[in-house]
Amino acid sequence: MSDDKQRAVETAAYLQERIPSPPRIGFLTGTGLGDSAGFLSPSAVFDYQDLPHFSRSTVQSHKGQLLFGEVAGRSVAAMLGRFHIYEGYSPQQVAFPIRVMQELGIRILIVSNASGGLNPSFTPGDIMIIRDHINLTGENPLAGPNEESWGVRFPDMGAAYDQQLIHLSGKIAEKERIPWRTGVYVGMKGPSLETPSEVRFLHGIGGDAVGFSTVTEVLAAVHAGMRVVGLATVTNVHNPDAPGPATLQEILAVAADAAPRLAILVRNLMEAVDVD
Repeated sequence: MSDDKQRAVETAAYLQERIPSPPRIGFLTGTGLGDSAGFLSPSAVFDYQDLPHFSRSTVQSHKGQLLFGEVAGRSVAAMLGRFHIYEGYSPQQVAFPIRVMQELGIRILIVSNASGGLNPSFTPGDIMIIRDHINLTGENPLAGPNEESWGVRFPDMGAAYDQQLIHLSGKIAEKERIPWRTGVYVGMKGPSLETPSEVRFLHGIGGDAVGFSTVTEVLAAVHAGMRVVGLATVTNVHNPDAPGPATLQEILAVAADAAPRLAILVRNLMEAVDVD
């Protein structure tokens, strides 16, 4: 057993002794989106700092809490805040919560984030259902010795984001009149935002939105055999021909405004999805 596996097993065991039932759905919130899990009435709440082997979230608006509860009879684990490579964490540390979820038996992972729009047809506040991603972080949590009990050495990424969940998310968004798009998410290391030339390049290679998270967790989740759906909240839209400053305060404000709509989408998705 690898050291990473041992740590994940120990953290999962710590949680299993303290939660009423094993979760089957995982939800990971992004920058400014912690309130999108407000529909969950938690039966157990853990601060990251109190969990064995867990890292600390250092980014503003990331609460650093792991919640457990139920939605329509489905056991759910929700992370309020994540870890990023730009914080100084290794890809394995960023992906560690996904490994803990894997050890707990989670089968479906809903990943959300705040992202910058690359597609000029997008509008701030849109929710982009991720259909694919481009990993430009230069990192991969699967590098190094493979833990065979977690997954195969060369996981196929041809359908990293579950097509049925993409379709279901779109139907729910349409029914609830939530502004939504589909598109390709580009994962960068950060923390510096993109230059106008980088925006042109990223859109030119097929990117519709860009951010500093998600791909690392999704790589681990696909390796783990989870079904994944990604929901990117577009907080600003880049215009390389007339670049303007993007501040964290503005990004947080748009994310906070979109959080209730994201919560409706996520809750309905949790109620409708087949977890068996």
